[in-house]
Amino acid sequence: MLSATQIAEYQPDANLLAGRAILITGAGDGIGKEVALTSAAHGATVILAGRTVAKLEQVYDQIIAADGPEPTIYPVDLEGATSDNYDELCVHILEQFGRLDGLLLNAGILGQRTPLSNYRQDVWATVMQVNVTAQFQMTQALMPALEKSADASVIFTSSGVGRVGRSFWGAYAVSKFAVEGMVQVWAAELDGLGSVRVNAINPGATATGMRAQAFPAENPGSLKSAAEIMPAYLYLLGSDSKVVNGQSIDAQPHR
Repeated sequence: MLSATQIAEYQPDANLLAGRAILITGAGDGIGKEVALTSAAHGATVILAGRTVAKLEQVYDQIIAADGPEPTIYPVDLEGATSDNYDELCVHILEQFGRLDGLLLNAGILGQRTPLSNYRQDVWATVMQVNVTAQFQMTQALMPALEKSADASVIFTSSGVGRVGRSFWGAYAVSKFAVEGMVQVWAAELDGLGSVRVNAINPGATATGMRAQAFPAENPGSLKSAAEIMPAYLYLLGSDSKVVNGQSIDAQPHR
C-alpha cells in the first residue's frame, strides 16, 4: 500500500479504469459528480445514482461531451429506497454489465448542528437511515455483482468527526463512526475470500455544498476543490490498490 502522501499525489495511467463498471451514489453534484467525471475520463462506464434526475442528466451530458463511455442513470432516494429496490438494481447491473467493479457510497446528509440533548429524533432517524442503513442495504444487495468482478472495490465515505467525536456534530458524527466500523467488519469478513475489497475515504475539508452548510462563514476559496482530491478515489477504484482492504484513507493527509 502507498503512503498517505503517495496516495494524495497518485498519478494514474490515463486508461486506469478502462472496461470497469463503477456505481457512484450522490453523483449529481459535489464530490460524487467529480468522481463520476474523473472515472469516465479514465475509461470507466459510470452508473450515476442519486435523487435528482436533472442533475444526473447534466453529468451524463458532460461525460458524453467529453467522449467518455456512455454512462447509465439510476434514480434512487436513500431515505425511502427498500431492499427490493436495491435487489432490482443488482439485477439490472448484472444484465447490463455482468458484474460491478466499483461502488462508491458517496451520498450522505448532514442533519442538525446542535447539542445531542436538543437533537430532533426524526432528523436523527433520517440521518442514520441515509448515512448508515441505506449504505449497508445497497452494498449487501450489490455484493453478488461485485463478486462477479475479478477486482472489485467498495468505498465508503468517512469523516474526521467519525474518528474523534466533536461537539454539535450529532447524528452525522455518529453515522460516520458507524461507517468506520462497518468498513472494518466487512473488510475482515471478505479478507482472503475473493476479489472484493472494502475501504473508506475521508475527503477532508473540501469546497462542497455540505461543507458550506456545516461552515457557512468559511471562505470556500481556502479549501481544496473536489477535483484536487481525486487521486485518492482513483487509487482505490483502480487495480493498483487491489491488496488494500479495511483501510480508512485521508484524501488530504496534510490538512
